[in-house]
Amino acid sequence: MSRLQLALNVDNFDESVEFYSKLFDTKPAKTRPGYANFIIENPPLKLVLFQGSDGHTINHLGVEVDSAAEVTAAEQRLSADGLETTGVDDTLCCYAEKTETWVHGPDGSRWEWYVKTDDAEGEENRIIGTHSCCP
Repeated sequence: MSRLQLALNVDNFDESVEFYSKLFDTKPAKTRPGYANFIIENPPLKLVLFQGSDGHTINHLGVEVDSAAEVTAAEQRLSADGLETTGVDDTLCCYAEKTETWVHGPDGSRWEWYVKTDDAEGEENRIIGTHSCCP
């Protein structure tokens, strides 16, 4: 199963966590200072909140899949269709280890195609492969 991901920058973090908990009738699956991660079953959505904004509400968008093979297949399809990707790499960011690839939309929107492989304590972006996440 795959699900869409919506990562938002929010100015009032606690109020936003409370709002989205009520909106989707789901408590966060993971919270850290300035970070909340919701796994919503209906509709299938991964919602991520980051405290603070730079004038942009949408941080990035994504598609979460079940396996690294699905990430690789998506990257190959996107590349074959002429979209520039970051390639497939293993990274650490957003309190998770992930296998991922990224593309940018024509409007500058950032899209991540990924599978979470493990939890991590740090939010920092760290390269495990050849690029960092959240380009």
